[in-house]
Amino acid sequence: MSFTEIKYDVTDRVAVVTLNRPDQLNAWTAVMGKEVRKAMERAAADDNVRVIVLTGAGRGFCAGADMKRLSGISAAGGLTEEADPPFDANSRPDFQRKNTYFPAIPKPVIAAVNGPCAGLGMCFALFCDMRFVAEGAVFTTAFARRGLIAEHGMSWTLPRLIGLSAATDLLMSGRRVAADEALRLGLADRVYPAAELMPAVMAYAKDLSELSSPRSLRVIKRQLWETPMQTLNEAMDVADREMALSLASDDFKEGVKHFVEKRAPAFTGK
Repeated sequence: MSFTEIKYDVTDRVAVVTLNRPDQLNAWTAVMGKEVRKAMERAAADDNVRVIVLTGAGRGFCAGADMKRLSGISAAGGLTEEADPPFDANSRPDFQRKNTYFPAIPKPVIAAVNGPCAGLGMCFALFCDMRFVAEGAVFTTAFARRGLIAEHGMSWTLPRLIGLSAATDLLMSGRRVAADEALRLGLADRVYPAAELMPAVMAYAKDLSELSSPRSLRVIKRQLWETPMQTLNEAMDVADREMALSLASDDFKEGVKHFVEKRAPAFTGK
């Protein structure tokens, strides 16, 4: 399908999904949401894609929900939206909702936060597996300053990343968090000068796509996102089952073979 509010490109087995409303700092709309969903479904199903990058066009990542949309919701006295079908890549109900499906994508999703990241945009960044951030970028939950609450799972994702007390501060104050503080808090994984952000993200994603088993990436991602719902015993049971399957996989055989032969791996994901 063709897209009107995002761009979709694949290079070196890395799919780049770019929010593309730069004049509005990529403010989120219903159209954008549906297009991002379609792009993620395409990338998830494409064997030529092993890593996904989400970023924004222009000087912003995503300024949150479009203010015209919020004004319309306020005037209408509430929100009525068509529900999306479950994300088919993962059967866990927690990761099938409208804005919480990124953990169901069986491939790493890296947020390249190139500028302001607010509200709903921050929700999606937190559901990515990693966040690489430009030096001039800022984060804000914004909700409390709009008379809203911690929406779309942020009360679950943010404390997992930065702890309950720091999450309470950011959610209740809605204050702006610069890139250096985001790095200290654990909200950002790496920070780069703005001009170096996308080259660094693409280099890291390319390394993952070439050097790590797609099967391993898929299973490890599922383990990391599902562990908060499990006891230690349950997590160990899953790990034991998955280890047995890994030892019988083609990728494990290739992992040993390429190491012994001192060459680059040729993983298939099987």
